[in-house]
Amino acid sequence: MMRQQPSRLPSPAVNTKPALDPRESWKVFQIMTEFVEGFEALSNISPSVSIFGSARFAPDHPVYTLAEEIGRALSEAGFAVVTGGGPGVMEAANKGAYAGPSQSIGLNIQLPHEQPANPYQNVALTFRHFFARKVMFVKHASAYVVLPGGFGTLDELAEIMTLVQTGKSRRIPIILVQSQFWAGLLQWLRDILLDGYHTINPEDLDLLTVVDDAESVVEAIFGHYEYCGFEPSAEEEEMLLHL
Repeated sequence: MMRQQPSRLPSPAVNTKPALDPRESWKVFQIMTEFVEGFEALSNISPSVSIFGSARFAPDHPVYTLAEEIGRALSEAGFAVVTGGGPGVMEAANKGAYAGPSQSIGLNIQLPHEQPANPYQNVALTFRHFFARKVMFVKHASAYVVLPGGFGTLDELAEIMTLVQTGKSRRIPIILVQSQFWAGLLQWLRDILLDGYHTINPEDLDLLTVVDDAESVVEAIFGHYEYCGFEPSAEEEEMLLHL
């Protein structure tokens, strides 16, 4: 009995789609505009501190209150405060800074479900692209302050740790606020990444400082810069140029 030959596969459909969607080319200019506007608007905010945390905390939540205290303390210490410009921790930190003498800055982001901008911003920028926004958080920051939050907060924390660890950004204080919230993550970093799988070095954990109140945040930042100025050195400027 003759074996039946397998039926021939259908010919692939002719690809009539253009090799490059013209919108992709124009998007390059959109991205360039975001970078240029961000660099120009933030060029004179040094020293500044970038603050992160959940957008979900209501004004009556203890973390919101703590973020507001930190924003006010940093503003009174002479730091511009930079947040993502939204509600929750971002609003609280901007609110505290807005009540102080230094600038309160929001780097807002356009999302599918609109993130409302909080009203406590002396300087408000709006970005379409997360990556352009992330550069603005890092480029001018003298410190990162990270309060309890979700995936976005963890993403920003991992970003700055990676940039400092790999030498793509200058070493700045990375301050985790509320030790109880961060205890489990820090234990996992030590037990699994460091001791279990050896995917980080012991000195990588030294990048992090853990505190519980606004005064300790300010002290940690000034302690880091005790023997050097807040302005980047020539070498650090070059490093940030190629961020």
